[in-house]
Amino acid sequence: MPRLCETDGLTEDQTEILKAVRTFVDEQIIPVAQDLEHADEYPEQIVEGLKELGVFGLMIPEEHGGLGESLLTYALCVEEIARGWMSVSGVINTHFIVAYMLMQHGTEEQKRKYLPRMAAGEVRGAFSMSEPGLGSDVSAVTTKATRLDDGGYSITGQKMWLTNGATSTLVALLAKTDEGADSVYKNMTTFLVEKEPGFGETAQGLTVPGKIDKMGYKGVETTELVLDDHRISADQVLGGEPGKGFFHMMDGVEVGRVNVAARACGLAWRGFELGVAYAQQRKTFGKPIAQHQAILFRLAEMATKVEVAHNMMVRAARLKDTGQRMDVEAGMAKMVASEYANEVVEDSFRIHGGYGYSKEYEIERLMREVKFMLIGEGTSDIQKMIIGRRLLEDYKLQA
Repeated sequence: MPRLCETDGLTEDQTEILKAVRTFVDEQIIPVAQDLEHADEYPEQIVEGLKELGVFGLMIPEEHGGLGESLLTYALCVEEIARGWMSVSGVINTHFIVAYMLMQHGTEEQKRKYLPRMAAGEVRGAFSMSEPGLGSDVSAVTTKATRLDDGGYSITGQKMWLTNGATSTLVALLAKTDEGADSVYKNMTTFLVEKEPGFGETAQGLTVPGKIDKMGYKGVETTELVLDDHRISADQVLGGEPGKGFFHMMDGVEVGRVNVAARACGLAWRGFELGVAYAQQRKTFGKPIAQHQAILFRLAEMATKVEVAHNMMVRAARLKDTGQRMDVEAGMAKMVASEYANEVVEDSFRIHGGYGYSKEYEIERLMREVKFMLIGEGTSDIQKMIIGRRLLEDYKLQA
């Protein structure tokens, strides 16, 4: 009985949800992932299946049409889905972040307006913080929202790296606003921008230019977003109060880091599965290569890394579910999971030898996909800065 990525203390409901998702992954995702990925084709049928499973509303409260599950349940589902095809987990990631921000910070009217339709997958969310020259320096955001005489805003600027940029119909977008605060971090606002799906001008003053071509993370589109005097009403300010955008975004990024950690765990898990299977099939010198000590040791290290990453991800998700601050735990989980996923997938690639370089083998796809884990939701260097600064606060020497 396989023993990796097992989670203690799950409820019966959680166990049943995960069982359903794993069955869906094994039957509906893994058999078609290679062809869809190579064709860079959007997984429409898979997405429809996820809607039927209720994955789009997994954490949305039951009163708004969702399942009302925890971040832990969501993260474990993401791990399962990423094990099948990482791109599919990207379909629901930004959607989930926008729904989470609405649940935590939205007005009651905003929750009623969007959450039921998001739970059903009718409204699809995208998260827009980054810009072409921004990198990790959020304070340098240049997209500007100017207040109009009628109380609304005019937004002009260019955003970058929107996952689901074309298929989404609701974008949580960060822009600079002049709130007269003495801190740049209090002069940012999150806007709930509505648009039509597709490319080109998808709303007044809003253009999605086209799909960015990527080395991996295929099937799901990544786009830019260009705003030129996009007019938006004041009731589309998240929470109804301007100047809180940076804090809204950081809250969303925190759970996003748990999500990326879960995706990395799924990739590592699949990488190990492929490696351990191939090592028992491939023979050299008269015996399966799994019986050679060098390969056996490599498999042992891979499995250990899979377990470490999984358990750190689970701890971070559980801590967030308690309502406690968990920037350190989320950063640690994201850093360890992404680095270990890269190491595990590369080790599996090495086990495959020359066949690992062939597009006929799944490990070739994982080698391209896993690189995104190193940069998504902040690089390991950024995580180290967050972790280190917080540790200095916690362990400050007393005079």
